[in-house]
Amino acid sequence: MKQDQSFDGRADKFARNIYDSTKGRIRTAVVWSDIEACLARLGNRPLRILDAGGGFGYFAQKLAAMGHQVELCDLSAEMLDLAREQIAQKGLEDRIRLIHCPIQDLKAHVTGTFDLVLCHAVLEWLAEPRQTLLGLFPFVNAGGILSLLFYNRHGLLFQSLVVGNFDYVRQGLNKKRQTALTPTNPQLPEQVYDWIGRGGLKIIGKTGVRVIHDYMRHKQEQVEKFDDLLAMEQHYCRQEPFVSLGRYIHVMAQKPVG
Repeated sequence: MKQDQSFDGRADKFARNIYDSTKGRIRTAVVWSDIEACLARLGNRPLRILDAGGGFGYFAQKLAAMGHQVELCDLSAEMLDLAREQIAQKGLEDRIRLIHCPIQDLKAHVTGTFDLVLCHAVLEWLAEPRQTLLGLFPFVNAGGILSLLFYNRHGLLFQSLVVGNFDYVRQGLNKKRQTALTPTNPQLPEQVYDWIGRGGLKIIGKTGVRVIHDYMRHKQEQVEKFDDLLAMEQHYCRQEPFVSLGRYIHVMAQKPVG
């Protein structure tokens, strides 16, 4: 039986793997470009923001430093300890509230709605991603935006085919032994888009994350040609077929007013 995953016991490793690697640098740069577009769409004004399952709050801290009020929740106490330390170093204690709870329990810890709700790289670690996502929609206010990043099952399939991992493909992308930092429940984009539509939100943008990086033949060029690689990622990541080949997909959806 699948169960939700916490990063207690591996928080430091996770943070380094995601944010200090070439793939992490691409992810943060591409997604931040999208978030800046969302902020502009929301009028570049002080916002109330929820970061659901935000780990140590990489984006939460950037947004708080811009003057926004952020509530950050995570299931992992270790991730929140990292967040608390970094927030204190930056003097952002008055702008970020930390909540130790699973996303499913947010109702008991927060009140009201938010202008911007982030849920990044969470669905693929959940046993019931659909129900959890549907539970987030009420936290988005009228005219507000959901920023949702998820691990793309199509990208996983394509990468497995490219490297010749055919046995894994035949097994339905199910690993016999799960590695610590490999998502347990990759998502089908069309299914996620359907959930969003059924929840009453309108998709306003889709971006593939790592649409080139993972498919390069010579891995050393991910480092040696990083600036060119990032420029190409930014150029192609919002175009099909590249969006659908991203290892992650960032989808932005807005709740109608009225």
